[in-house]
Amino acid sequence: MVAAGSSTPSDDHMRLLVKVARMYHERGVRQPEIAAHLNLSQARVSRLLKEAVDRGVVRTVVVSPEGVHAELEDALVARYGLRDAVVVEVEGTGVEVIPALAAATATYLDATLKGGDVIGVSSWSATLLEAVKVMRAKTSSVAQEVVQLIGGSGSPEVQLHATRLTSRLAELTGARPVFAPSAALVGSRELRDLLSQEPAMLQVTKTWSHLTLALLGIGSLDPSPLLRRSGNAITAQDQQQLKELGAVGDVCARYFDAEGNPVDAPFNDRLIGIDPDQLRAVDRRIGVAGGMDKAAAIRGAARGGWINILITDVEVARDLLSDN
Repeated sequence: MVAAGSSTPSDDHMRLLVKVARMYHERGVRQPEIAAHLNLSQARVSRLLKEAVDRGVVRTVVVSPEGVHAELEDALVARYGLRDAVVVEVEGTGVEVIPALAAATATYLDATLKGGDVIGVSSWSATLLEAVKVMRAKTSSVAQEVVQLIGGSGSPEVQLHATRLTSRLAELTGARPVFAPSAALVGSRELRDLLSQEPAMLQVTKTWSHLTLALLGIGSLDPSPLLRRSGNAITAQDQQQLKELGAVGDVCARYFDAEGNPVDAPFNDRLIGIDPDQLRAVDRRIGVAGGMDKAAAIRGAARGGWINILITDVEVARDLLSDN
């Protein structure tokens, strides 16, 4: 806007200002044609157009096309202190939201991976598995390494999916894959400590300290079908204890309550995965999840700083912005 104290323009000047602005913005007349028509210099036409903006005669309004939810995204960023948010249209519920979220994740990574990233990935997410299927390969390397954030071994069938996720994302980004060779949940604390000192696992944990981006699924308290098949799912007894502790969801098997505070899960000392503080120190933490069955978990993940970039669906976004 024009600075306070500037001279008040005459009515004639304002009429000329409006005339030039309407010719340019409403009728689409180009500046040289306006200059010729009104017998003005092109430089003066340019100055008048700028002044029209400064004085509020011309105001830019961005109209989002159908299917683009910029206002919801901005509101989520403001409400939860996020770096960014992506809200997508979906059809259906539950697993039916996966294709749209996966496509949005692939597009987001394609646009924001610029080079040199060390990417951590939670390997038991069906949505992330789908995202790498539809993601386009980069023509040049945009990442140094792609590393699993939680132990990977389990059911051979599902372990194959986890390995493919890590290796495929590495291939697409020109990075080196780093696989977690151990199970996520092991039988005892002593076994966890022993396996954590194995050379292959030490390589993984060393890479965790250099992460610049974490690509994360967000789990509800009920284990997903993929996690159940992996052999890494929590027991019914552990699940009951988590409910009693107020847990609503997890990121990389690190459970938290409705406010996002870490929950002292009964199996934390048997878990081989990235430490919560280490995870939340990663610069960009992209959480990908949708469906109302995960709304409480997504809210907790955002409140607790487990994620700072969210990719979700419209219904969940609106629920996160309600007074719940």
